[in-house]
Amino acid sequence: MTVTAQLSISLDGFLAGPRPSLDDPLGQGGMQLHEWAFRLAAWRGPHGLEGGETGPDSALVERDLAANGSFVMGRKMFSGGAGAWEDDPNATGWWGDEPPYHAPVFVVTHHARERLDLQGGTSFTFVTDGVASAVEQARAAADGKNVSIAGGADVVQQCLALGLLDELTVHVAPLFLGGGTRLFEHVPPGRLEILEVVDVPSATHVRYAVTR
Repeated sequence: MTVTAQLSISLDGFLAGPRPSLDDPLGQGGMQLHEWAFRLAAWRGPHGLEGGETGPDSALVERDLAANGSFVMGRKMFSGGAGAWEDDPNATGWWGDEPPYHAPVFVVTHHARERLDLQGGTSFTFVTDGVASAVEQARAAADGKNVSIAGGADVVQQCLALGLLDELTVHVAPLFLGGGTRLFEHVPPGRLEILEVVDVPSATHVRYAVTR
């Protein structure tokens, strides 16, 4: 079992653009970071869409998705909200009745609530005792498969600081956002080992082992 993270970033290191909102959750220009994925058959299928391109980047996405048995994410990644759940206008998340995860998801939050079970095998468990607890619960639920740290940046940074992350894949989109949320703020010193590079015109995909 491997704890992984696969995240799209800009050349200037941003995971999301400035001024995120309910209407624009990835911030100004942030959707551009994922344009490489939107066209791929391996991305479109889990999102209920037909068609799409195949190739080395689609094969990479297909392999990583098949390896995941559970997910961990932060409250902002889940709904964009903060504070009490009854005041969150997006309290059931961004993805509607059938999210694309099809596996248990553990949401790190300060506010407790009952587990949310949706269609397609996705469940959201809300963890109030920290990132390490969420990863531990995700390991138990993954049935021997990988745990994927889905984001956002703060959760990934905490996993790096706590030594919880085994592998990190960055999908580097060929653009500058010029501002927003950086992936690698407040990260402790350390080294990464390059395991794999897939280079296509739409993005460069680099998979690293996180050395201890």
